[in-house]
Amino acid sequence: MRFQSPLVPARLIRRYKRFLADVRLEETGEVITAHCPNPGAMTGLADEGMRVWLEPSRNPGAKLSHGWRLVELADGHWAGIDTAVPNRVAKEALMAGSVPALAAYTGVRPEVRTGEKSRIDFLLSEPGLPDAWVEVKNVHLSRDGTLAEFPDCVTARGARHLDELAALARTGARAAMLYIVQRTDCDAMALARDIDPGYGAAFDRARDAGVEMLCHGTAISPEGVEFGPALPVER
Repeated sequence: MRFQSPLVPARLIRRYKRFLADVRLEETGEVITAHCPNPGAMTGLADEGMRVWLEPSRNPGAKLSHGWRLVELADGHWAGIDTAVPNRVAKEALMAGSVPALAAYTGVRPEVRTGEKSRIDFLLSEPGLPDAWVEVKNVHLSRDGTLAEFPDCVTARGARHLDELAALARTGARAAMLYIVQRTDCDAMALARDIDPGYGAAFDRARDAGVEMLCHGTAISPEGVEFGPALPVER
């Protein structure tokens, strides 16, 4: 997945009201307010002075001229903060057959209803195979070395998605949770059970019901975010 516009560097001044961030553009020194497309805690990714990368809006009517996309980490590593990116990355990978566990499926439908109020990110189909329901989650919390963690805040919605996948698995369909790690400095993923015990309990129920827990890393640069290798999922 390539960014639609070249990213520009800035220094973070503050992130506030969840979806806003004041930054100082490196090229001009101008202070602007950028859109922060992330409702989570963003622990360790929103500290004052961090070098961040913004994407200029292509919509002349947009209220904010730039959207925050990346954070530079130590030792040349990167983190992506846009929670919409993993779905775009996953869609490209699923359509290209690049997710080994799901490579047999050629039919990929996004945002498919499972009930009156619920949608799952992708429904995969292939003649002779059971349908496969896939939900995608963005992972960018890391508190312990090279271990990525999910979630970074309490997510009742995330727990509900796991329970919906578990219900689908019990009907005989395939169901998978696909965690996309938007950090280049992590080589495994675990649950942040101390942050959200309810999500941890839903994860256990879903895995016991047959939901497949998949995790993949990413390659990140100011040019884009690309689907990466499988990473182990620890309980």
